Amino acid sequence: MAGDQRLEEFVYDDAIVRMFTVATILWGVVAFLVGILIAFELAFPMIGAEIPFLSFGRLRPLHTNAAIFAFAGNAIFAAIYYSTQRLCKTRMYSDLLGRLHFWGWQAIIVSAALTLPFGITQGKEYAELEWPIDLAIAVVWLVFFGGNFFMTLVKRRERHMYVALWFYIATIVTVTVLHVFNNLWIPVGVYQALTEGKVTSVDAMMKSYPLYAGVQDAFMQWWYGHNAVAFFLTTPFLGLMYYFLPKAAERPVYSYRLSIVHFWSLVFIYIWAGPHHLHYTSLPIWASTLGMLFSVMLWMPSWGGMINGLLTLRGAWNKVAQEPVLKFFVIGVTFYGMSTFEGPMLSVKSVNALSHYTDWTIAHVHSGALGWNGFMTFGLLYWLTPRLFQAPLWSRKLAEWHFWVGTI
Repeated sequence: MAGDQRLEEFVYDDAIVRMFTVATILWGVVAFLVGILIAFELAFPMIGAEIPFLSFGRLRPLHTNAAIFAFAGNAIFAAIYYSTQRLCKTRMYSDLLGRLHFWGWQAIIVSAALTLPFGITQGKEYAELEWPIDLAIAVVWLVFFGGNFFMTLVKRRERHMYVALWFYIATIVTVTVLHVFNNLWIPVGVYQALTEGKVTSVDAMMKSYPLYAGVQDAFMQWWYGHNAVAFFLTTPFLGLMYYFLPKAAERPVYSYRLSIVHFWSLVFIYIWAGPHHLHYTSLPIWASTLGMLFSVMLWMPSWGGMINGLLTLRGAWNKVAQEPVLKFFVIGVTFYGMSTFEGPMLSVKSVNALSHYTDWTIAHVHSGALGWNGFMTFGLLYWLTPRLFQAPLWSRKLAEWHFWVGTI
């Protein structure tokens, strides 16, 4: 009978969101400080020249890993844990898996900070970490994070799956495939220890060589490298955009149909674009041409997403002038549009011949990583932190200064 029905009560697990939010801020400071140090080393090469673990070649991968996997990574997890619970109208499946995910991910970051400066590396961009850490990433990402996320979807109370959830699904599934296949290696250090019965050093014990060789290894690496950008720095942030931008603007997304077209177009096209990193190498011409064609095709869905994000603010532009959060989101989405125009342009062989191995490529990467990922993360933090800690933003003026200095 209706009179006997009881509503099931539940409380969202915002403690895990707070943990990832704090970690985002702390690791962001670390990443930016290391970036400043290596920037000074470019201007003054003698800094750290006599100290191997402070050399540019050792610290540059530490900076990129800290910025991508520590700063942006923790922000992604905070956003996903917060929005998934609200979109599914249920608590995360397992508090324990959430805590294992958090502490496991921080341990991975610390392991990177302890190994990369000492030259313990595979030497593959964005995949420098050696095999024991790779195994830990696979377990933490797929079992703790992926398992918790997908089981939450299974027990959701909301039948409809909002587009942000589809972007999260693509992120988890594709990053798993990329990580596994790019990190098929032979742990020669372990083999040597087993056959010779001695361990000379930690570095030697952790040493591995990829299963692939030559051009196949390069092809696999940039299939991974490009799509790590696509599915770790793009799709989760698009999910973040489709959830938090309408929330901050208090407006519905401009076109839900366009968001679905945006999703499926990106998922189909992005995965093919990696070979454009290997123009004018020993990679077969047909493969690099294929990568170029799919890269150019990416321009349309990417700009469709940018336009969808900016038009969500229709009728709310007066709020943009007043709210630091919306300012960060607007510039973030704008930089998404700029970098996704510049990327396809740089993939065209005639343009790439001019730009490759120049600072243009570095500027392009930073316009995406800092302009798109960084500003979206800052907007997320300014929107999320007061709600998580139930306190007003300490200084709106400081947030405004942050925005304008960062933009300039």
